Amino acid sequence: MADRIVGIETEFGCLVHDRSIGRPEMVVEAVKDHAFYEMGLGLIDVHARNYAFEPARSGGFLANGARLYVDEVGSHEEYATPECRNLFDLVAHDRAGRALLQSVVNALGWQGVVSFHNNSIDHFGGHTFGCHENYLVTGEDRFFREGLNDLLPFLVTRQIFAGVGRVGGHRLTRQRSNKNVMSVGEYEVDYVWVDNIYGVELDDSVPYQLSQRADHILRAVSSRVRFNRAIINPKRESFYDFSDHQRLHLLYGEANMSEYALALKVGTTWLVLDLVEMGAVPPEVRIPDALGTLKSVSRDQTWKWPVERSEGGSIGAVDLQRLYLEAARTYFSGRDEQTDWVLREWEETLDALERDPMILADRLDWVAKRSMLEAYMADQHIGWNDDTLHSLDMEYHNIDPESGLYYGLEQEGAMRRVVADSDVTAALETPPQNTRAKGRGAAIRALQARGTAEYIIDWDGVYLSRERAIHMHDPFETYMRDVESLSEE
Repeated sequence: MADRIVGIETEFGCLVHDRSIGRPEMVVEAVKDHAFYEMGLGLIDVHARNYAFEPARSGGFLANGARLYVDEVGSHEEYATPECRNLFDLVAHDRAGRALLQSVVNALGWQGVVSFHNNSIDHFGGHTFGCHENYLVTGEDRFFREGLNDLLPFLVTRQIFAGVGRVGGHRLTRQRSNKNVMSVGEYEVDYVWVDNIYGVELDDSVPYQLSQRADHILRAVSSRVRFNRAIINPKRESFYDFSDHQRLHLLYGEANMSEYALALKVGTTWLVLDLVEMGAVPPEVRIPDALGTLKSVSRDQTWKWPVERSEGGSIGAVDLQRLYLEAARTYFSGRDEQTDWVLREWEETLDALERDPMILADRLDWVAKRSMLEAYMADQHIGWNDDTLHSLDMEYHNIDPESGLYYGLEQEGAMRRVVADSDVTAALETPPQNTRAKGRGAAIRALQARGTAEYIIDWDGVYLSRERAIHMHDPFETYMRDVESLSEE
């Protein structure tokens, strides 16, 4: 793959099955504190990174280069992978985040009492929480001025293989609607920069759809994240600014349990970004209504997924994806082993989606989940309107290998893997070896060994005083020499 920094932030849903141990808002704080103070997995922030959203001690950086924190909007446990340059490193570190979070739950003695879910929807509460992708892109001004029209058609149709599936739907409405199921939070931070709070109604007009997030996306591009969710959320922080690079923050996305689906989602997006940066995306892909396409593709029960094109007429989502695939094959075929893997699997997946999507039950989340639900419905003689299906939907995403339904499929050999268990185990403690995450992780271990109490750690550096700081502006460097000098002091 072309040299690019990628990372994923996942917000986990939390269920507390015994309220005697506390409300979910208290539980996520306890899990975070236990990870840092008792298990020593990293160093907690002693200073606020953002007084509204990330105050002091709301989270911190881990020795494996990742970040664990409580998202102050919605009080979600959130895990951000370290910066990765290798596709399968990213898959291993994403899965390691789930394993790490479950290990903290187990250490607290809460297994079976508290469950975390790698999903993106609260069916009956009307809430949604994200899985955000980050890609370092070049040519910021031109990219955001010209490239988005080439990128958006890909993003709103990739759900045919990247979607995780969901039972039912949501309809956004007025907050005071008598059918509104969503209660807004009690914390002031929930409403920072919010100017339009909507309500959510249950929508049973769709039995099953590809995307968990499509019903909640209101904009193509927006800087605001709650009640104004967008496909792309521009970010311009200094710690992602390097040379003429900038972070592309994809707000629309959802958490894959399937390693294969995650690798295909990120890998194809990676190649499409290469095409966008080159100006090599075929103009035939352009569409006039990205948001309408996002929702219509998600909800289409025929699996034909028609998309209206800017030049007139329509094209199926599979064929639109093929336009990107053919351009990527033209420019990138034979470039390296991972690129060829993505090109091969992209083509095979599109071919299978065209023949019969259900043959992909061993690799795509939305298909695996649907296959599981259909088997259950046939056995129990029930239909899509049975509330039990919502529970099964959610349990597919339970991150506990002892009870999560996805892991049950995997243990039966029914799901395709792309990384080994040993890779995931290594990622629990070891950062990627070719990004600044390596230096940051080593610095954390050094500071832990010294018992240092005053520090500031961020993505782009480690700061001990005005005179002693390790600046890590280049995410492609490891900064190990600087960290070794710190250890020698």
